[in-house]
Amino acid sequence: MTERLSLDASILFYSADAQSGSRHARAVDIVKAAASSDCVLTIQALAEFYRATTRKGALSRTDAAREVDELSQVFDVVGPEPGVLTRAVAAAKAGRFSIWDGLMLATIEQAGCTLLLSEDMGDGARFGAVAIVNPFRGTSMPKRAAEALGL
Repeated sequence: MTERLSLDASILFYSADAQSGSRHARAVDIVKAAASSDCVLTIQALAEFYRATTRKGALSRTDAAREVDELSQVFDVVGPEPGVLTRAVAAAKAGRFSIWDGLMLATIEQAGCTLLLSEDMGDGARFGAVAIVNPFRGTSMPKRAAEALGL
């Protein structure tokens, strides 16, 4: 049985930014493999992707909008349901995650994910049933990430 996962905006950003060197190549591989895996994206990650790529000049507004549309067609997109904000606020209040990271984690947990690939959150941290893995750690893809992606 495959593990349901999600990708943080950082993974999406590196997949679009050819100037990101080795991170770009790995992120492209991740997104391609995720498209064939049990992977969902959050509305939040797509919005953060749009903002980061346009703000940092990686993509024009038109190209970023096109990429968000394409990603939305390839992946199931999930948003927060009632109760998610309460969990996110509790995590932020406890100092475990920022409110935005807590919101993303609670959203993917309610969507049945057990894995988030992210460079920006603490590698190895947990939020309920969700484990966070940094796919850029080390010279090869971490085992759990590779298995979830079928690599």
